[in-house]
Amino acid sequence: MKTQNWLLKQSSTQPDKVAITDGQKQLTFSELRDVVAANIGRLNQLKPGKFVGILTDNTLIGYEIAMTVLASGRTIVWLNWRLAKDELDRQMADSRLTCCLVADSLVRPTMDKRFTSFEHFLQLPAQDGQLVPEFDFGQVASIMYTSGTTGNPKGVLQTFGNHFYSAVSSALNLGLGSNDEWLCVAPIFHISGFSILMRGLIYGITVRLAKKFSEATIEKILVNEPVTIMSVVPFMLQKLLEQRKNSQCHYNKYFRCMLLGGGTTDMATLKQCAKLQIPVVQCYGMTETCSQIVALRAQDALRKLGSVGQPLFMNQIRLAPENNEILLKSPALTPGYLNQPGRLECKMTAGWYHTGDVGRLDNEGYLYVDGRLDEMFISGGENIFPQEVEQVYQQYPGIKQVAVVGQNDPKWGAVPVAFIVTDSEPDIENLIHYGYQHLAHFKVPRRYIRVAQLPTNASGKIKHYLLRQRVNKK
Repeated sequence: MKTQNWLLKQSSTQPDKVAITDGQKQLTFSELRDVVAANIGRLNQLKPGKFVGILTDNTLIGYEIAMTVLASGRTIVWLNWRLAKDELDRQMADSRLTCCLVADSLVRPTMDKRFTSFEHFLQLPAQDGQLVPEFDFGQVASIMYTSGTTGNPKGVLQTFGNHFYSAVSSALNLGLGSNDEWLCVAPIFHISGFSILMRGLIYGITVRLAKKFSEATIEKILVNEPVTIMSVVPFMLQKLLEQRKNSQCHYNKYFRCMLLGGGTTDMATLKQCAKLQIPVVQCYGMTETCSQIVALRAQDALRKLGSVGQPLFMNQIRLAPENNEILLKSPALTPGYLNQPGRLECKMTAGWYHTGDVGRLDNEGYLYVDGRLDEMFISGGENIFPQEVEQVYQQYPGIKQVAVVGQNDPKWGAVPVAFIVTDSEPDIENLIHYGYQHLAHFKVPRRYIRVAQLPTNASGKIKHYLLRQRVNKK
């Protein structure tokens, strides 16, 4: 199946609609088309081949270059600017990149001739470039390396069809208005950020790009600009609520929801959001599905506390009978992994994709995610899922963040240990007593390690494997 190039479509049907703004500068769809055409002429001079790497933070020029690569008929290879040199080199080699465009502030002295700074790129002559007239749904639009909560990133192939069906499913859940404006503060090299850029292009709405998360700055945007939707992770939501409590500011009258990914949040946070009339839509998804495939309606947030919701339109889920692993079917599902042709097949059973997550479905079909199969540990013959314990302790007064892992134990096999972020030294006996009130005794940590921050990936998900390594050092 083919579809007209989405940028050409939007620039012809609503040329004066603002496509992108960073708060200082904005581009309409027709202006964006002209910028992209000139940049395609520059890109052709570099003779990059089919794949083009992009190493950028959330800037307008980074967005323009991403649109340039897509509209030229090439594939974006998104690279994480936080990677160490060896990690970056491995991904460059894996994707066989001969050209990577790099934001000026991210250029490193060790970079070789494969890397071209944005400044140098824009100095190339602006020769006429042609936007491809159509996108093929089966064509790979982007390659995104999984964030590596397991420590082993792999290149996920994301087709134009994957992005399209993800966007349509999201719109059928959240609704879509001609004046919608989506605030993107999530990194655009991650699916949580890039999916917003693609939705802006597919829906024909404005994307408000923010370079980084600062609760004061983001609140100012939400108060003074006509943003209607913002994607957040639990940490961002909590910081915004703290900021709102201090400032007593009200968001603009058009704002309609926070789309919450990267984990569920606690009752206290949801009640505070309800009191402040901030709708929260919790969701569940992954790089392999181009963002969320399951979402919880805002009106169900308190009634279905801890749930990520029901499958979005065109998506199906079920639980594996042997271990309650979450299985899914979706047209947004990746066709595979770069240079690993058999890897996807290993994760499929009769057309169902094995997510590696374990969950529960209630009698109304709402999904609850207990955790990762590879994060589960066994204590005295009992299965413990860290996320279940974390959800309980997130409600403990004074705990800002918590992560639970299994520590090897000669008697029990493993015992739970909690890493916590707090402003003051906690009372361990009170923490244990609190756990006994809400959890089976074998699930309650006896050891609590206070840390300044938890290790997370680009999307804000906790890297449990690093914490496991810390408590299990020989």
